[in-house]
Amino acid sequence: MSPSAAAGLDIKDVQRALTADGLDGWLLYDFRGLNPIAADVISVGRQGGHLATRRWYYLIPATGEPRALVHAIEKNALAHLPGSTTRYAGRDQLEAGLRALLGGIRRVAMEYSPGCAIPYVARVDAGTIELVREMGAEVVSSGDLIQRFSAVWDDDAIATHRGASEKLYRIKDRAFETIARQLRDGAATTEYDIQQRMAGWFRDEGLVSDSDPNVSAAANAGNPHYLPTPSAHRPIRKGEVVLLDLWGKLDRPGAVFADITWMGFSGRDVPQPVARAFEVICRGRDAAAALVRDAARAGREVRGWEVDRAASAVLRGAGYDANILHRTGHSLGETVHGNGVNMDDYETHDDRRLLPGTGFTIEPGLYFDDFGVRTEINMVVGTGDATVTGPVQTEIVRLT
Repeated sequence: MSPSAAAGLDIKDVQRALTADGLDGWLLYDFRGLNPIAADVISVGRQGGHLATRRWYYLIPATGEPRALVHAIEKNALAHLPGSTTRYAGRDQLEAGLRALLGGIRRVAMEYSPGCAIPYVARVDAGTIELVREMGAEVVSSGDLIQRFSAVWDDDAIATHRGASEKLYRIKDRAFETIARQLRDGAATTEYDIQQRMAGWFRDEGLVSDSDPNVSAAANAGNPHYLPTPSAHRPIRKGEVVLLDLWGKLDRPGAVFADITWMGFSGRDVPQPVARAFEVICRGRDAAAALVRDAARAGREVRGWEVDRAASAVLRGAGYDANILHRTGHSLGETVHGNGVNMDDYETHDDRRLLPGTGFTIEPGLYFDDFGVRTEINMVVGTGDATVTGPVQTEIVRLT
């Protein structure tokens, strides 16, 4: 959970970070939910009442008192925050108010990414960036600030992650056991049937998610974002790869997600191409996890792109370059794809640092026309160490 959500944003901590980064301020801005990062950092929408429908700005300067600019009909939109507030109504008042807000600010951080290199950070529209620049401020990315003040978990959040993880592993085991029993008894089963059973077990375990889990068999496992539906699914037959991807969090405020993927095979003898591909992704996963763990123990910074490169180097070295379709991992948070650093040097070049208290996935995969394999674990970086928060799959589960 972000510190803002847990106990109020610590302005002094933000100011120390701004000073360390050579910034004059952090300008948080939103219009109708376009920038959920800003809303999360300062807890807009958690205070009760209606959501803001007009533009609001909140500047945290490196020194001095924060200042806000809000619409007159939503004069209390940021009333829960420290600092002074100016109100505007017409567009002339808006521009004058923004100019005054930015007085003395030369370098300001916003949710912006040069060249949209990290689209997860790029939440402020180009027109607003242009307007701030016209008022004399240089706009830089707030990517590292987001890491510190929206993606770092406290001890309670880490505990919710571990609790969710334990439940996901139990559900995974039940799903594999059910598939094996159905096949052994000669009873027909489908991806959708197993998915819906898992969704029921989510409810039994007190887990919530943004969608039902994924069950992919045979060629469908070769589609990383396949999801069975009532009208689009296939039977699970003997002698097929079965991929389970499940993510969820405890049903309580401030809980954060866990997200895992495990592989099964509905037969006794795993085909050699499947076994080899799985062995390679396991080595890639372990190389990435070792990099994070070793860096944390040595007190050395490591960035998202480096973790991705550690895993993908193993996959490419084994001749699977054409079968890589996605990055190595993503940030976890109160949404399954959190605001923090992604393990990515493939879809983007994520140069944000892995900070103590951040959680994320490591999930290399290889995809083919007739099957796919993926292994997904979760890690949390601590002070002086980094840990995997659940069992690590070392061989494909035989569903016999």
